[in-house]
Amino acid sequence: MTIRRAHPIESTALKELRTADDAGRRMRPVTDEEGGAPLRCCLRRSAPGERIALVSYAPLRRWAAGTGADPGAYDEQGPAFIHAEECGGPDGDDLPFADAHRTVRRYSADGRILGGRLVESGAFEEAFTEAFADPEVALLHVRAVEYGCFLYEVRRPR
Repeated sequence: MTIRRAHPIESTALKELRTADDAGRRMRPVTDEEGGAPLRCCLRRSAPGERIALVSYAPLRRWAAGTGADPGAYDEQGPAFIHAEECGGPDGDDLPFADAHRTVRRYSADGRILGGRLVESGAFEEAFTEAFADPEVALLHVRAVEYGCFLYEVRRPR
């Protein structure tokens, strides 16, 4: 079994998002009283009392900027929770947010969507293996089913 690495939002992007998000809005930090928000900076759920922010994030746009791809209409942005201040990133290699149904979207090297799959808890490795069996798949996005929010990306193994 080969668990692929989940990639959080990269530190350079996080620094930018803490100034202005991908919709051009300034970050508005809040104290998370309840906890449980899925943080895309460190790939864990927030704890009560942590300072977090909900920002607009365009994961495919940012990936495309680094690769030269043009995702066209697939360039979407949506809400993402991050720590309001810099954090240490993920702690370990465990697959995050795998305790519920998720959607795994497949993207080509030119940023076009190649399909997706609803994945049940415990079946992520199978879904990743199936996706990367297609040589056209360069990148996967794991998203929440209930809101469609981006959770993290998984890149083709090198």
